[in-house]
Parts: sequence; structure tokens; C-alpha cells
Amino acid sequence: MHSPLAVIHPEAKIGENVTIDPFAIIEKDVVIGNNCHIFSHTTILNGTRMGSDCMVFPGAVIAGIPQDLKFAGEESVVEIGNHTTIRECVTINRGTASKEKTIVGNNCLIMAYSHIAHDCVVRDNIIIGNAAQIAGEVEINDFAIVSGGSLVHQFTRISKHVMIQGGSRVGKDIPPYTLIGRDPIAYCGINIVGLRRRGFTNNQIFLIQDIYRTLYTRGLNNTEALNAIETEYEPSMERDLILNFIKSSKRGIVRGSIDD
Repeated sequence: MHSPLAVIHPEAKIGENVTIDPFAIIEKDVVIGNNCHIFSHTTILNGTRMGSDCMVFPGAVIAGIPQDLKFAGEESVVEIGNHTTIRECVTINRGTASKEKTIVGNNCLIMAYSHIAHDCVVRDNIIIGNAAQIAGEVEINDFAIVSGGSLVHQFTRISKHVMIQGGSRVGKDIPPYTLIGRDPIAYCGINIVGLRRRGFTNNQIFLIQDIYRTLYTRGLNNTEALNAIETEYEPSMERDLILNFIKSSKRGIVRGSIDD
């Protein structure tokens, strides 16, 4: 159902069974999948590519031009997956020449007043809390939770199954399975509750805990710790994800707790 009070460009591609409420604005170069609900006073700008079964709440602005002085009007897009919810007054900027797209994946919850800047990659099953601010070219991987009021510096990477405390200032890469908090932020343990909810076994959880003890509590520098992890633990999905993430970090990873 499309309200006659909505402004919908006739060339926008709207799927089946899409509800568009009064005073929504949908521009020309927009694709919206089936079964979406676009609430009133939303603004869906050129370059939006939205999957099916999404909800966009009042005040949200999708595919605004990047807040980047290097942007020169090049064509770029925002890609949003299926079953993703975008709450009130969220802003998601489209890409620049750097990556040409901003990506928000499937089954994500982007809470009210949060911002996702140009060229970010936000993977699947992610929660971005109220008023979290994600700067340009940040990568957030599956099942991560960035709690409300957090500030994430540009080019930062946040790995899988991470939980970040509300109000955190994130300027270093966050390795997988970790619980991050305090001010300044630090490693505070592993995300045990999240891992159990997602079906990780006790053996997997104990292995992850032990690897992070090697990394953060044995008094080794990063190179020594990575060598120890590689030689002392058999290859596994968990070990290899941690190793590969840390080895590929350009910004460096979050520090250990001062209590360690």
C-alpha cells in the first residue's frame, strides 16, 4: 500500500507488498525489495538498494551524500540486506570513490539516532545501539554488538561475536569473541553470553578463553603471543580467526585490561 501523501518517483523500483506511509520521500534511483515497510517522514535517496522484509522508521535518511571532503559527486550506493530494521532518525551515507558502496547486511538492527558513514561494511546479524556513531570505512563483522553512544574511529575493524560497552570510544581493532569496555577501552574478557546464545560449546569457549590468556596475561608482546598461539594450539576455526585478524590489523588491537 502506497499512501497518496508519499512522494515516490515513478521510476523507483518498488517490490511487491511494500507499505509506504504518508510523507515518505523515495527518489528515482532507488530499489526496495518485497514486504518492506517505509514509515512516514523517511527519506530514501538516490543510490539506495534495499532487500526484502526491511523496516525503515520515521526520520531515517538512507543514502545521503558522504560527509567526506574528498567526495566529488561520483556515483555510489547503499546496499541493505534482508530483514534489517532501521529505527528513527538513523542516517546511512552512500559510498565514495574509495569503495563505491556502504553495506548493511541481513538481519541487522540499527537503533535510533545512530550514524553509519561512507564506505562502511556492516555484516549480518549486527546490532548498532542508540546514537552510536560509526565513522567512514569501518568494518563490523557478523554478530557484533556496538552498544549505545559508542564512537567508532574511521578505518577501525570490529570482528565477529564482539560486544562493546555503551559509550565506548573505539580507536583500535577489536578481535573476535571479545567483551570490550572501560574508559579508555580495554579487553574485559570474552563474550561468553553471546557465544552461548549462538551455540558455542564449552570446549570452544574454554579454547577461546585460553587463547586470550596467552595474548593478554602472559606478559608477551604481540609477536611473541602470536607465535605462542600458533605453536601451542591446534588449528581450529576459533584459533585461526583470532590469529588472522590480529596479523592483518593495521591499526593495532585493543589493549589488555590494566587489571591483567
